[in-house]
Amino acid sequence: MTDPDVARLVRGVLWPGFLGRTAPDWLLRELDGGLAGVVYFGQNLSADPAQVEALSATLRAHRPEILIGVDEEGGNVSRLEALTGSTLPGHAQLGALDEVETTRAVGSELARRLRSAGANVDLGPVADVNTNPANPVIGVRSFGTTAALVSRHVAAMVEGLQSGGVAACVKHYPGHGDTASDSHLDLPRIELELEELEAEHLPPFDAAVAAGVASVMTAHIVVPAFGDAPATLNPIPLRRLRESGFDGVIISDALDMAAIRSTTGSGRGAVLALEAGVDLLCIGNPSNLGPKQGATTDEDDYLEVFEAVCAAITDGGLDRAIVERAAARVARLAATVGPSTGSETGDSVPEASPVPELVEGRFADAIRRVVRVRGDVVVDASAITLVDLRDRPTFAVASAHDPFAESLAERFEVTRLEAGPSLRTPDPRAEASTSDELSLLLDTIPAEHGVALLADRLDDDTPQRLAVERIAATRPDAVVVSVGLPLADELRLPLPVIDCLAASRASADRVTELFASGTTAAPSHHQHHRNGS
Repeated sequence: MTDPDVARLVRGVLWPGFLGRTAPDWLLRELDGGLAGVVYFGQNLSADPAQVEALSATLRAHRPEILIGVDEEGGNVSRLEALTGSTLPGHAQLGALDEVETTRAVGSELARRLRSAGANVDLGPVADVNTNPANPVIGVRSFGTTAALVSRHVAAMVEGLQSGGVAACVKHYPGHGDTASDSHLDLPRIELELEELEAEHLPPFDAAVAAGVASVMTAHIVVPAFGDAPATLNPIPLRRLRESGFDGVIISDALDMAAIRSTTGSGRGAVLALEAGVDLLCIGNPSNLGPKQGATTDEDDYLEVFEAVCAAITDGGLDRAIVERAAARVARLAATVGPSTGSETGDSVPEASPVPELVEGRFADAIRRVVRVRGDVVVDASAITLVDLRDRPTFAVASAHDPFAESLAERFEVTRLEAGPSLRTPDPRAEASTSDELSLLLDTIPAEHGVALLADRLDDDTPQRLAVERIAATRPDAVVVSVGLPLADELRLPLPVIDCLAASRASADRVTELFASGTTAAPSHHQHHRNGS
């Protein structure tokens, strides 16, 4: 039987997710026993502000000093607005705009929304410099492609969040921007020399530390310059983080991700992470199928980590003093951010139901200025067929929601078609069967419908780009709505493109506004896309 003192100590460094929109009994018992807090995911939160406030109040009644974290970045990644898509600009949009005061204001608004929901930690901003265009998990979640641009916006976002009473958690240390695989599904490697990492990827984290960031999240990535262990389990990069002047809480990325669960396992990974210098162990989102393919429960995931850490302390494999220092840091953070509920502030979670005015609100002008039109968009139809060419969303986004279809439906009759994997083969022009299938798809679209092609990877020879080129031959009136990184000018498509830089409700509403105007010519200047972002 575990020593009660050891059990309470271990609970103080654990941060689980849970299933459902009410707190399960096991979670309440663990909170009574000293659990550090919880992380909310989209499946925990409904569109009803009262549900979210009641959930937070219940949790806080069992542990007043609880840390409630939310993955709320704006743009593609939102938990509070998971059912509708975010109404705030995303990181890539803010980087393209490059107005630090706007970024700071978005941080302040994020803080207001999180505190309204009873949360006090934001798992953001993203400090990764997206230097690899093929990065499958960062992309438009990054402020941009240069360390200087990302650094100034990371600092501004941290300042905005923390001035609003919410602890920022900058991520993913030491930088996930040069990866070509997703740590939710694999263990990525970054083959960079230490000098390049220091010059291109670590400065935004240093800027966050200088701005007083409260917490830093580790990345499940292998950097050979630091050795063979992923950063979350590696004392070398975490020591470097401390030497940069950071004395806050180091938080692991979710231990349910395949990069850890399919290699060391979550339990052993938790012990190694604490030994490496992590303070708070994010156990993850039990609604993700992950490597266990759903054959687990939220309590199982939690107990796997809890029992492994307790056993390691009991048998002497893990120095108890390490966990005591980690728990002390976590407790200091909880005391710093304090309690937060909607009833205290008088605010409520933003309503999920669509508003009648499109692109309205405090950041409407920012969205209008950053969404870029290439070519002449002409939509002379009362009905639109929206063809989604994108691959399955990453677990980081964790939503099958399509705000574009819903937004367009407020002004047009909308038919949504999802192109299957066979339409995104490496070269549909060389596959007769695939070309025939694509022709059949196009034949289902009435001639009088406008056609919008939703895409996020349009670089040279990508399956989505090749599908767009194929469609352009028969529907030259189609419009591409790109929610990924913008193409270089030399990679122009044969169709007009609307570059959104985010698959959010705010972006969707701007696209609907453009379509509803009938004819939109591309601007003759590009001033809102300065700094190469």
